Amino acid sequence: MIATTRTKADAALVAAVEVARAALVADVDPTSVGEHLGFEAEGDRVGSHLFACEAKGYHGWRWSVTVTRAPRQKPTVAEVVLIPGVESIVAPQWVPYRERIRPGDLSPGDLLPVDEDDPRLVPTYSFGDDPLDADAKAQVRQVAQDLGLGRIRTLSPEGIESAAQRWYDGEPGPESPLAQAAPANCFSCGFLLRIAGSLSETFGVCANGDANDDGRVVAFGHGCGAHSEVKLTKKQQPPPLPEPVVDTLRDDLEAL
Repeated sequence: MIATTRTKADAALVAAVEVARAALVADVDPTSVGEHLGFEAEGDRVGSHLFACEAKGYHGWRWSVTVTRAPRQKPTVAEVVLIPGVESIVAPQWVPYRERIRPGDLSPGDLLPVDEDDPRLVPTYSFGDDPLDADAKAQVRQVAQDLGLGRIRTLSPEGIESAAQRWYDGEPGPESPLAQAAPANCFSCGFLLRIAGSLSETFGVCANGDANDDGRVVAFGHGCGAHSEVKLTKKQQPPPLPEPVVDTLRDDLEAL
């Protein structure tokens, strides 16, 4: 038996293979218990015997039987569990639903609430210096709405920076394959609509109905083949049509 950790293995526990196997076959289907794979010391007079799992659908999994003993006492079984091995097929790490949402996932009627403390947003108006609970804040928002003060929250500097970085690094940015193959960038395109605000020096909106990005935010360094000033070279232009040939052998041409 080989201990796989730095903890010194208790000799009595290492030798308790049959004690562990007996407890295992009493707790699970005996046909699912395979050969003994070794012993792992986990602490002072605590360790686990590992057995191969032969159950269908559990390739690479192992039965782990934890054994322990008090000083000058015989080993006893503390726990029997099934654990994955290196070759086991396991479920991917769970990701919260909010973090799995991607652009395009929402369908008509779907709702995606924004957290009250979302760092991408800041209040358009102040609640004052006094701490308020959720109900009091809701009343302030209602009054602001009734007075026509506009949006309850607006983008924070962090929210603006996050959006700008996402757009610049994504398909609307200058590094996308479409932009790299473009003859010129959006900054010089007549179809670029300017925007206001802090992003006006970096982004605009495409207004070319023939372009892939029509109606979307694009970086000035972005580009595509539908640039307003693009010209075809002689090689790219379609060949001219040949001169028409008149059929002089037919009498009915005059009637036409």
